[in-house]
Amino acid sequence: MVIKGVACAGASRLAAHLTRTDTNERVKLLEFRGVAAEDLRGALTEMEAVAAGTRTKKPFYHASISSRADERLTDEQRTYAIDRLEAELGLSGQARVVVVHEKKDREHFHIVWSRIDLERMTAISDSHNYRKHELVARSLEREFGHERVQGAHVEREGQARPQRTPSHAEMLQAERTGLSPQQIKEQVTELWRGTGSGQAFAAALSDAGFILARGDRRDFVVIDPRGGTHSLSRRVEDANAQDIRNRMADIDAARLPTVAEAKKIQRDRQSRDAARVPETARNLEPSRAPERETPKLDAGRKEATVESPRGANDASRATGSAIKALADVASGIAGLFESLLGGEAHKPQTPEERADVARAQDEAAAERADAAATEAEQIQKIGGGDPEKHRQQLLREFGRESDDELRRDHENSRERGRSR
Repeated sequence: MVIKGVACAGASRLAAHLTRTDTNERVKLLEFRGVAAEDLRGALTEMEAVAAGTRTKKPFYHASISSRADERLTDEQRTYAIDRLEAELGLSGQARVVVVHEKKDREHFHIVWSRIDLERMTAISDSHNYRKHELVARSLEREFGHERVQGAHVEREGQARPQRTPSHAEMLQAERTGLSPQQIKEQVTELWRGTGSGQAFAAALSDAGFILARGDRRDFVVIDPRGGTHSLSRRVEDANAQDIRNRMADIDAARLPTVAEAKKIQRDRQSRDAARVPETARNLEPSRAPERETPKLDAGRKEATVESPRGANDASRATGSAIKALADVASGIAGLFESLLGGEAHKPQTPEERADVARAQDEAAAERADAAATEAEQIQKIGGGDPEKHRQQLLREFGRESDDELRRDHENSRERGRSR
């Protein structure tokens, strides 16, 4: 039996994941407890709203319990297992929802609890959760007569620590890119063992289609050909953090591209590769995005859908473009100050990377120019060329200014006219 879990946030994202029928053959809502809503999205949104009065950023605890296909739990065993895990995690009595997924005759179930203690309005601690998962799993295996699964935290009994399993985020990335963590690990490890220095390793990665980048939280990360991000220390087999530091001592991390820059380079490479394919070859088999099946739930409840409002105003889009342009300008000013204070800007390693970065800068400049032009056009169209009238018109449309405020702005405009 395998139990996993983590504190998390995002009611809409979690509801979408739990009701997916494209990756599961059956989805069944089993239980709602401690919530007034009668649908999954509503229940999770309700839990999330309760957390708004606290300081926590992760109001949920999402856990899953999986057993082998030949060790399917009965309804009584399932409820017992959930209650045991709930008590061990200190979440007894908390609002919760339970969802069962079935795929290839193998069943696993998800539990989402609210972490918010309503009496103290604080989040219940999730510390040492991996150890607690294994304690409950080993106990349930003995009680249910299931085959024992070797864990990394309890009841090792001299056994070697099992290899780390991919995280949920890594599995989602693998699903998105089509490259599994194990595939990347095998390729990167082979390149690591075939080189003797950081510079040689970086060159070998580049030749294989990877990019060595500067991580936000780690010194070095690897961006795969499809834009996936991988920690270098987790993709080199039998190499610890000290081994990585020793090998990469001849690499200046500050001169490497950031993760965002490296992903942009990989996207440009993919675009160039697609452009090289003859047009006739591309027309032989027109690619079509798979249609996503509408979730059909066994619980007899219909999921609420949220439709995007129609008729979005051109002025609101122009305002958003202007805000984006201002953000880009602010980012450029920040980079200028960094260079004045002694910071060193990223210098791409190869001529191809330098060309990619220059192209990205040109595209960003064009976007800022388009945004500024669009904003000027909207000001001329709505406010007759007067930014103040344009602002007042937007406020009237979105209902964010009272009549008194409009009158006061009008009087201020007249006073400025007299002063001129």
